[in-house]
Formats: sequence, C-alpha cells, structure tokens
Amino acid sequence: MAQPHRHLGVDIGLSGLIKWIRYPLVNSEAAGLEVVGSIADQFEGAFAHQLLRDCLVLLDSPLSSRDVEILWLAGTFREFDLERLGIDGRVWLRRIADICTGRIRRDDPSFSLLTATPAVDEATKEAVRAEVRSVGSALEQATAHHSYNPLAGVVPALEQVVDIDPDLAFRLLLRAVKAYSVPISEARYERYLALGDALGLGEDVVDDTDFNVWTDLVD
Repeated sequence: MAQPHRHLGVDIGLSGLIKWIRYPLVNSEAAGLEVVGSIADQFEGAFAHQLLRDCLVLLDSPLSSRDVEILWLAGTFREFDLERLGIDGRVWLRRIADICTGRIRRDDPSFSLLTATPAVDEATKEAVRAEVRSVGSALEQATAHHSYNPLAGVVPALEQVVDIDPDLAFRLLLRAVKAYSVPISEARYERYLALGDALGLGEDVVDDTDFNVWTDLVD
C-alpha cells in the first residue's frame, strides 16, 4: 500500500491518533471511537489514509494483541487505557480501520482495502533499531518503573515493529519517549530529526514540542 498524505503539518497515522486521544477526556470505547472518527476526518479525510495504513500494517503482522495494547498504552501514558476498558488491542485496531475505510469511501466509493506491505530499507531499519536500543534502558526505566503508570514490555514490542515497518516503529518510539517524558540529549534530538528526514517525515512529525530535552545530558 502506498503512503499518501505524509506531510500534514502534524504527527500522522496511528502515532498521531495516539497523541490526541487521552483519558479522562476520552474515557470509554464509544467516546474513543468518536474521537477516531473526528481525527480520520481531519484535512478533508486525508488523515484517514495514513491511519488506515498503519492499522493494516499491524493487523497484517504477527504482532499479538498484548503487544498492540502495550504500544498504545505507552503512547497514551495509559490515560486511554485499553486494558482498563477491556478492549482487545487487535480488535481496537480493526475498529479504527473500519472507521477510516468508511471515511475514505465517502469520497471514493470504489476504494478497495489492500494488504499493507511496507517497503523496508535495511539500512533505515537498522538505524531505527539502533535508536530503539540506544534509548531502551531509559525508556524501560521510565515505563516499567513509573510510580503510578507502570508499563512493562515497551522496548520488546517496539523492536518487533522495527522488523514490520521501521517508519511506524520510529513514530511509535517517539510517541512513547514523549508520553513518558524520557530525558534525551540534544545530540539524540538531532539524530531523531535526521532519521525522520531519512524516512521522509516532516519535522512537524518528529518534533511537536513534546520532547524532554536536557542540554547537559550525554546519551
């Protein structure tokens, strides 16, 4: 599947949705689906294409429901908590995909759902994997040992997505780092910008002012 509408001036796809769907403003499945519908409609429906693409990539992968839930919980700081609400991760992705498909068909009734098969550049994949592993200890410390929103297994889940789709893995990594306020150095921040550029992402996707950059940190 192609990757249309990648430059919208905001974070895109699943990572973009995760940024905007936060509990307690969204505290039920029904309310969550209303937000999904609203976000899918953004930019005259353009957002729906990238969001659908991300959902299909994960649904067509061997990623477990629990891993999907972990990635979602990491990005939302457990504030829209699929686990607490009793929502299966893969079922949640399918419901998001259905909403996106419906929105796209409002403009293009002939739209056909295709299997999402990302093109994976090995060098880029390894660059994303290196960033996941490099920040892994700090991210695991921030998530698994958080005082009131603990979440284990974030780094292994991200590593699985690297092999499926480095682009999505990178965006989900950034969302987790931002949500849990993981301190990063200016050097890491610059690497994130460069890697985002290599992936064809706009700077607005990488830096939405949510990073916790420490000028005196060496990492």
